[in-house]
Amino acid sequence: MFFYVVAGVTVGMGLYCAISRGRAKSPRRPRPSLIFTVMYWLYTKTRVGYWYHHHLLTKAREKYPDGHSVTSAVTFGDLKVQPVAIISDNYSYVVMNTNRRIAVVVDPSDPEAVQTCVKQEGVQLAAVLTTHKHWDHSGGNHALKRMFPGLPIYGSATDGVPALTNPVVDGDVIQVGGLQFQVLSTPGHTVGHVVYQLDGAPFQAPNSLFTGDLLFIGGCGRTFEGDAATMLKSLEKVSSQPDNTIIWPGHEYTLENLLYGETIDGDNESIREKLRWTKDRRKAKMATWNDLPGTVVTAPTVESYRARLEACLHFVPRGCPSTVGDEKQHNVFLRTRDMAVAEAVGMATRRLTGVTEEFQAGVLAALRERKDKFKIST
Repeated sequence: MFFYVVAGVTVGMGLYCAISRGRAKSPRRPRPSLIFTVMYWLYTKTRVGYWYHHHLLTKAREKYPDGHSVTSAVTFGDLKVQPVAIISDNYSYVVMNTNRRIAVVVDPSDPEAVQTCVKQEGVQLAAVLTTHKHWDHSGGNHALKRMFPGLPIYGSATDGVPALTNPVVDGDVIQVGGLQFQVLSTPGHTVGHVVYQLDGAPFQAPNSLFTGDLLFIGGCGRTFEGDAATMLKSLEKVSSQPDNTIIWPGHEYTLENLLYGETIDGDNESIREKLRWTKDRRKAKMATWNDLPGTVVTAPTVESYRARLEACLHFVPRGCPSTVGDEKQHNVFLRTRDMAVAEAVGMATRRLTGVTEEFQAGVLAALRERKDKFKIST
């Protein structure tokens, strides 16, 4: 342990100097602090990160024996998606073809929780899909590989995913037990972050995107290993998908994201409506999925929310988190062209030259910087 800390500090300081020199001229990404650079290197490049993840996992199992949020499976014919609430706010997903009794798990940070789900469902785990290397998404890869010999572990060829057996690149197609996923390269949060698009057509369902730490309900991930321009392209790759594409995010960040969004675009009725609905759900520890069984939200709130969604043709299927179309309405990080958003972050005057990619990247950078400093008032 001591060796890793000493080595991490030494190498981290060298990394910091190199990173700082290379980024000093970039206005789109603030220079990282020395402490952050060292800690991030320790977390992502050494066993210290895994040990820290395991510590958090152990504490979370004690605090949330049934998971941090109430979730429910969603079915479309033979397709079943079971969210698994892990650690303090993560989600893994067990995606099943119930006819073939085959399952794929996305981002299995807690191998025990995944194994329990697979046993309860009576399915065979056939593959692991990892969106990126961070331990809260990949921490169960090694253990699952031991539990299920020969289990393929998919992940980016450039991201350093633990226990990787099947590296993937943009456009690759993964077929497992009648489930077909397309890989979309979405760097920014990490250098090799990917998302997985599940083809819903065989099940008469919309497509699904498992977005890891790229896109959340009402928000997006931090740019740890990229700049705003890179993140913008990744977000646009997702937002260009059909509006009815279901979004399955990697974290339960909805309340904080919408509270922040309200400070940026407080006149947006879509944000206000979604925020009211979210507050009710989180009081009861409900996942911010649409209309889960046992919801405690009031009927007028539910009906008005449904009416708005249906009017916008972005209705979120029952039990699902969100859709691409819905996120375009209440997620300020997908609205970098919007004048109200640009004005809120002091970028409106720069729009005189037109809405260019550089302008949008500037808006996104400003949004991200403000979000990183945002605190929920108590």
